[in-house]
This record gives sequence, C-alpha cells and structure tokens, in this order.
Amino acid sequence: MCPLFTLLRNTNLAIHCILSEQLPSDQEGLIHKAVGWMLREVGKRNLAIKIAFLKVHYQKMPRTMLQYAIEKFSKVERQKYLSGQV
Repeated sequence: MCPLFTLLRNTNLAIHCILSEQLPSDQEGLIHKAVGWMLREVGKRNLAIKIAFLKVHYQKMPRTMLQYAIEKFSKVERQKYLSGQV
C-alpha cells in the first residue's frame, strides 16, 4: 500500500489540509495531482472538511489540483468550482 495512503487513513484530516495549503505554489505538476488526489480522499472521509477547504482555497489552486479534488462532484458542482462561481 502507498505510504501516503496509509498516512491519509491513519492521521488527522487537518494535517492533509495544512499540507494542501502549503503545496499549491509548487511548480511541479505531479505535486498538483498528488495534492488533488489527497483532497479527494479527504472528501471520502469527511466531505464537510473538504468543502470548507475548497471554499477558501479553490481560486488559488492550480487547475490540475482542483480538477483532481473535485473529480467526484456532480457535473454542475464541478462547473461552479472551475468557473469560480462558488
């Protein structure tokens, strides 16, 4: 099992949100994908935490990161986030 996945399953979700706040400025596309994936997994455990995080940070997030984070949202919800109308 992936060490990051193990960390995600066994730690406080706030840690992942803190990491996600620090990494959007990273220039590496793979980091954007990883953080988006991590946020998507946080949403599986606690959707309210993910939505609260996104409401504050979605406009500053790289597009790839945001797309991964909102992948499981409905098409309407995804469009709201991608168009900046949340």
